[in-house]
Amino acid sequence: MALDVLDITRLQFAVVTIYHYLFVPLSITLAAVTAGLHTAWHRTGRERYRRLTLLVGKLLLVTFAVGVVTGLVQEFQFGLGWSDFARAYGDVFGPTLAIEGMLAFFLEATFLGLWYFGWDRLPRRLHLATIWVVAVGTLISAFVILAANAFMQNPVAYTWDAERGRARLESFLGLMTNPVNLAAFPHTIAGAAMLGGALLLAIGAWRRWVHVPTASGLGEPGEPKGGDDHEQRLAFGTLARVGAWLTLSGGALTALTGDVLGKVMTQVQPMKMAAAEALYTTTAGAPFSIFAVGRPGGGEPFFSLDVPYLLSVLAVGDPTATVQGIDDLQAQYAAQFGPGDYAPVVWMAYWSFRAMIGIGMAAAAIAAAYLWATRRGRALPVGNRWVRRALRLLPVLPLLPAAAGTFGWVFTETARQPWLAFGLTRTEDGISPGLTAGEALAALAAFTVVYGVIAVVWTRLVLHITRQDLDTGALSGGERDDADDDAVGVGRDEPAADGEGTPGGRRQGDLAPSY
Repeated sequence: MALDVLDITRLQFAVVTIYHYLFVPLSITLAAVTAGLHTAWHRTGRERYRRLTLLVGKLLLVTFAVGVVTGLVQEFQFGLGWSDFARAYGDVFGPTLAIEGMLAFFLEATFLGLWYFGWDRLPRRLHLATIWVVAVGTLISAFVILAANAFMQNPVAYTWDAERGRARLESFLGLMTNPVNLAAFPHTIAGAAMLGGALLLAIGAWRRWVHVPTASGLGEPGEPKGGDDHEQRLAFGTLARVGAWLTLSGGALTALTGDVLGKVMTQVQPMKMAAAEALYTTTAGAPFSIFAVGRPGGGEPFFSLDVPYLLSVLAVGDPTATVQGIDDLQAQYAAQFGPGDYAPVVWMAYWSFRAMIGIGMAAAAIAAAYLWATRRGRALPVGNRWVRRALRLLPVLPLLPAAAGTFGWVFTETARQPWLAFGLTRTEDGISPGLTAGEALAALAAFTVVYGVIAVVWTRLVLHITRQDLDTGALSGGERDDADDDAVGVGRDEPAADGEGTPGGRRQGDLAPSY
């Protein structure tokens, strides 16, 4: 079947959005972990935390850079393919995009630069505060931009100017406190913790148990070659457990917040919940199917493996509650909005919903298994071939929560169809007039190629960073003391304990080092 301009433009927006979103949760988690590790080093003075701060900070830098680049393209999408939608809802989306842009491209980038170049230059507490500003800024940025998406799911705080054919924002606070946004934000942050945690778990476990310097060679069982090698192994072990706890706790919170979001979704978009279960007939005490098989033409599945009453619990919180079916909702919407097909692509909603849940649970289970296997300082039996094989598969662990998040957004957006802004504007009414299929296809191909190159660059940078030993003085060996600059030799020519100039072996005038 040939794709028309609407299908291609939707696919282009999906590719750009999903690609960009992969780096957003990573940036949120890596910023928070960098701030936490920096705080731990600031409070305890333990070298292990300083080294891990530098490692995670490097990962944050390259991830944030890619996120900013792809985020710029994301905002231009409204003008490229969806100018009619931008014209109609610019008053609503404009403030959210402006605030998100100022936070991500100005506040976060500025303070991340201050943190990176501020080693040995800023007082300790002020330097620590810069990375916390970045971490908090990522959360505010995510909250504001999610409010824009929440408007598309549940339009609030607006009035419609019929004369000009556009929405006017009535209350910015009302837009921010949209019930969908208040439910989606913690769900998104919990998913971000899973993805970022899985990346740190994969890196830490790989470097702790597989790619390690030992007396018998890299990656082979043996004794550490020196005391520093032993300390690095312990540091990577700490990083792996931090990542595992983030993945596991993020998975638990994703389930809890997802339950709340599901109930809100049922209230504002009952068709979406019906499509998630392929429930065609309104049912009291509705079951939830783990697996179902339907006919190619649609309709009720002819085979399903059900959990009794679970859908009613997920949708309303009451096992005996009635859940509206697709057929009844189709008739209701046709009477309310006029003739048309108001059901989304049911098979896509059904399977993306289950893929999101199942893959996310698998990632959390792997994290729990790692925590159990390494509890109380236990060493993994790396000589066991099954353990060795499992460890060698760990680098692909981040793909699980990344896939779960992707399927979550696929479900969220495709199950809203045919609406662009639910109940107000259909998707075909928001596309740019005059846009041809050839133009849309060319843009899709160009973005795919460029983003593919960016993905390769990011992957190579991350691999380069993680394959290096933890820095002994990469960015600095210390910072200026708040009370007395002379205590760390600022303004003096005397050598420090491990070199000249500042305590990290660098002169005070040196720039922050490269990787």
